[in-house]
Amino acid sequence: MEQFIWAVNLIGTVAFAASGALTGLKKGMDLFGVCILGLVTAVGGGVIRDLILGLTPPMAFQDPTSALVALAVSAVLFLSRVRRLVMHNPERSNHLLFWMDAWGLGAFTVIGVQLAYDTVAEPTLFLLVFVAVVTGVGGGVLRDQLAGDMPYIFVKHVYASASLAGALLCAGLWPYLGSMWAMLLGLAVVVLIRGLAAHFRWNLPRGSE
Repeated sequence: MEQFIWAVNLIGTVAFAASGALTGLKKGMDLFGVCILGLVTAVGGGVIRDLILGLTPPMAFQDPTSALVALAVSAVLFLSRVRRLVMHNPERSNHLLFWMDAWGLGAFTVIGVQLAYDTVAEPTLFLLVFVAVVTGVGGGVLRDQLAGDMPYIFVKHVYASASLAGALLCAGLWPYLGSMWAMLLGLAVVVLIRGLAAHFRWNLPRGSE
């Protein structure tokens, strides 16, 4: 089980680091900026989650593995052909950014549920879901703020709602299917909802409508 959780966390870290780095490349940032944006996106939600759960210092500072992976992914994307792709083919780069963000959101949402279960003796459903969603969307919010954009969760296709659905499913199935299947299904639901929302252009009602 530890290897499974490690793998899911790695998927989330790589995916969110890539989404942060791609955002930095789109903004024309230098190597330092791209790496910082990738790092913040990958570990930001986890830091907020750990502070909520009373885990201090946050795990990202106790074990720098995730931070180092995020920095490495960001640097590789900056130095590879991806930078050229962002400059000359924005449609493909946006597509890549979308799917990296979707996988990162799904992975970190279920990691949030898992850590809440491990940390709190008798967690309530509200705590599990709240921690999961914060873990999933926190890094993206910090990324968008640093990049000078309106946070993605407020203006784009169904986003936080996808994380919420995945968190509810994961937490609800946990006692019946066990942690692994609950996490896999929760992750899959988040990615599926994000994909369907983008394809069918689903959005929640806006205040200007």
